[in-house]
Amino acid sequence: MPQKLKILILNWRDIRNPSSGGAEVLTHEIAKRWVGWGNEVCYLTSYFETAKKEEIIDGIKIIRMGSPDARNLFGSVHFQAFLYYLKNLRGKFDVVIDEIHGIPFFTPFYVKERKVALICEVAGRIWDISFPFPFNILGRTVENNYFKFYRNTHFLTISESTKDELMKLGIGGNKITVLPMGITKPKVLPKFKKEKNPTIIFVARLIRAKGVEDAINVCKILKSKFPDIKLWIVGAGDESYVRELKKKVQKSNLEKSVRFFGFVDESKKFELMQKAHILIVPSIKEGFGLTIPEAGIMGTPSVSYDVEGLRDIIKNNGILVEPNASDLAEGARKLLNDKNLYFEMRANAQKYAGTLDWDKTAKKGLEVLSK
Repeated sequence: MPQKLKILILNWRDIRNPSSGGAEVLTHEIAKRWVGWGNEVCYLTSYFETAKKEEIIDGIKIIRMGSPDARNLFGSVHFQAFLYYLKNLRGKFDVVIDEIHGIPFFTPFYVKERKVALICEVAGRIWDISFPFPFNILGRTVENNYFKFYRNTHFLTISESTKDELMKLGIGGNKITVLPMGITKPKVLPKFKKEKNPTIIFVARLIRAKGVEDAINVCKILKSKFPDIKLWIVGAGDESYVRELKKKVQKSNLEKSVRFFGFVDESKKFELMQKAHILIVPSIKEGFGLTIPEAGIMGTPSVSYDVEGLRDIIKNNGILVEPNASDLAEGARKLLNDKNLYFEMRANAQKYAGTLDWDKTAKKGLEVLSK
């Protein structure tokens, strides 16, 4: 193993945050392995209701402050972490990881230690879907310009798609390392049978960028050919948006076809993934579609949009389609109607998912930090 390091991570959310996603899973899984290998990891992140200001999780020291939303300016975790670092942590670490989600922590301006940027995806058009005017314009403008300050910083990312986007934004290819991804597999794989009725499943945070509205449209399209079709929506979101989604289901006369599970624990998630026939992934872009191999290990192939971060991992383990509900429904129909193709995709999905290992991810990341 490389030399033992003191590592500081700046990230907008941590694994306990109710709004955490795949990026936080990635960060936590590699950080806890670094600790297990004798390194020291401290994690500055945002505060959320009911959270502890400080705690240790899997050996990682978590310190929480501020809001993850940069629009809070001086109350944001980005500014609060800057102040906390200057007052309490400056010079105490070997390397600082600046994790970027739309807005970075701007560490090139104040961190003198070695710096590494970790970015799962370049937000790009996500700004326009997730934020109202003028914040979408402001966000895109800031993102299109801050990378010039990171040109001497090494980047860690998780897909060739994101590497290509970073290079277009001026980061040299020799300064970008694509990490091999891992997944958290159940210790014992459950053995639930597939549902009697054709069932498609959507698993993600319920936000517009994840395409849950398209998932509902897919169910509506498929219902004409599969009257007993079911759509399971797994994930939590803002209450007002969830109400909007449920109204859409009602207006589409899909109340008996669509079920909202809300947030579920890992055990229930894998159970539902195994019982469903197909995972649909209508995100407008991803860093890495973690739910695809998670469903794959359960023997469930995917149909997803042909976009950044998804096209990197859908090969012979699912179907890629143009980003619209009609094509997504057609991809699902194709799998449901062709048993030979379906079982081939199932086997390939399990085989691919079995190759993913967080130990490999953490080892590669630590090698970069050590250099």
